[in-house]
Amino acid sequence: MEVSMTLWVLTIVGLAALIAVDFFIGRKPHEVSVKEAGIWTVVWIALAGLFGLGLLVFGGGRPAGEFFAGFITEKSLSVDNLFVFVLIMAKFAVPARYQQRVLLVGVLIALLLRAVFIAAGAAIIASFSWVFYLFGAFLIWTAWKLIQEARTDEEDEEYEENKLLKAAERRFGVADRYHGTKLWIRQNGKRAMTPMLVVMLAIGTTDVLFALDSIPAIFGLTQDPYIVFTANAFALMGLRQLYFLIGGLLKKLVHLSYGLSVILGFIGVKLVLHALHESGVHVPEISIPVSLGVICAVLVVTTVTSLMATRKQAAVEAAHTDGQAAPKDSVDA
Repeated sequence: MEVSMTLWVLTIVGLAALIAVDFFIGRKPHEVSVKEAGIWTVVWIALAGLFGLGLLVFGGGRPAGEFFAGFITEKSLSVDNLFVFVLIMAKFAVPARYQQRVLLVGVLIALLLRAVFIAAGAAIIASFSWVFYLFGAFLIWTAWKLIQEARTDEEDEEYEENKLLKAAERRFGVADRYHGTKLWIRQNGKRAMTPMLVVMLAIGTTDVLFALDSIPAIFGLTQDPYIVFTANAFALMGLRQLYFLIGGLLKKLVHLSYGLSVILGFIGVKLVLHALHESGVHVPEISIPVSLGVICAVLVVTTVTSLMATRKQAAVEAAHTDGQAAPKDSVDA
């Protein structure tokens, strides 16, 4: 798909305008209700759908299919980010009324860093076609790693700050409490970071680790930098509302890691097949409609089996609790 510089500029300006509107509406710190989060989640998904339909009308079926496949993949992978965001919020004891602002700025930092990753990935792919082998192998390895992590007990998992964040804290110092939405204050005559800035940087920089698998994954669906960037942008920009909407449901998605591993492994195989095809080997390639169908099917199955498993576990725990209460009731009688 040929994308002019004018279209790039208009797209970036449009996204910036949407972000500005989102920031203006939520500029006053407040606790986000499920209703508010639900409305804005629908709005962002609807905007992504309209953008995809625009690609269908002006660019054809292939770009639109690639965008929707990329958006759904990035959205599903971003849900995994929410687990870490919950840990970060707990680690820094972020007050509920400030969480919306923290996530907004943190996601913006993540989007800027991902734009750098996308530009670098596009440049590498344009120069070295064999990089698809590396991307494919990396995604297959990541898929296996996800399965291994899902099979381990991570009840006591805690967020650990990265080295860059620790270095910034040592260099500038951190205030001992939140000061509203301020990012910097004067403390003992010196300029110091507030916990608000620290947690924003934590969310933004932590997303870079997730980008290491999500960016190769979407390049496995499309090599068009414009579609890669816009799919990432729409997936990330609605992540904040999704955090408040399904934050309490995350623990119920017990099979999410398995589903994501299947998706990453599938795209990894797709990349290897594409690399072989580019090398002149006659192998079948997986089309975008097939990719989209597989991704959606895996997500539906994962969600259904997760809810069934958590419901069954809740029933077992309830029966166990009733069994322990029965002897006491008999004694009282």
